[in-house]
Amino acid sequence: MVTAITLCCALLGGTAVYALWALAAWQHGSSALMLIAGAPLLYFAIVAVITIVAFAVAWRYRSRRPPEVELGMAATAQLFGQEFVTLAGSALRMGFGWWMMREPDPAGASTPVLLVHGVLCNAGVWLGMRGALRRTGVGPIFTISYGPPLASIERFADQLKVRVDQVLAATGAPKVALVGHSMGGLVARDYLRRHGARRVERLITIATPHAGSMLAWVCPGISLRQLRPGNRWLESLNAAGAPLVPTTSVWSWHDSMVAPQDSSILPGARNIAVAGVGHNAMLRDQAVTRIVAEELLRALADEPPLRAATPAGSYQ
Repeated sequence: MVTAITLCCALLGGTAVYALWALAAWQHGSSALMLIAGAPLLYFAIVAVITIVAFAVAWRYRSRRPPEVELGMAATAQLFGQEFVTLAGSALRMGFGWWMMREPDPAGASTPVLLVHGVLCNAGVWLGMRGALRRTGVGPIFTISYGPPLASIERFADQLKVRVDQVLAATGAPKVALVGHSMGGLVARDYLRRHGARRVERLITIATPHAGSMLAWVCPGISLRQLRPGNRWLESLNAAGAPLVPTTSVWSWHDSMVAPQDSSILPGARNIAVAGVGHNAMLRDQAVTRIVAEELLRALADEPPLRAATPAGSYQ
């Protein structure tokens, strides 16, 4: 809720400031048509700068990629465009779309699914993937919006514990399946470390920097410090050993916010790599959604996970 309110205020406040400036400019003879067109252009320009900076850092600290995943000019342009479009829509989904994330009807379920968002986000980022997963037969699907955004991951993990208990009480299920995007995967892992695995059937992480990301140095905040490679908190989390529940890590060779990209490889987990997909665009990518759905349906059917891939991941 805090993230949603902050984004709404930022969007509305920014719109109001621009409107006042545009009115003054119009009174001094500026073209009304240009001023009206300038509002969305300014917004998209800000998103473009954020996207460019993210890709620049990701390229500077990129992992060594095998030849078969190298992209040509057209695929690179598509990669950038998909991430730009996703980021441009994220503010609206998080600011105004979160209210569409209605709770499923309380009913019996063998393994409900709980989606855990990443840093500086809320449940609204799952709007598209949640619908796509439902269409595959996955469900019931619940979400969480934790915060405040720059607090510690331990605090978020405690909030996740409360949410897990709520979901299990509502459904009567013994366990949940957790799906975490970006930092959400670390929140889930810290929950498992500190609160135990008895209430979790399976964990799927998407674009999670299990070994940290250099992009975390760009922003302040406790949770961002915990995402930096080599920090004590992250080292202690990874020193805990193999995952406590069957775990799948879905990651991209071209992640635009996890750098180096192979930081998403989690020892002891089934690591599945995709190519040509940016960090946020993974939540809209059909191949990623299909992988997540297959893993969840396997959990719902109470089937064992597939054998873990090699440490370098597998290419799909």
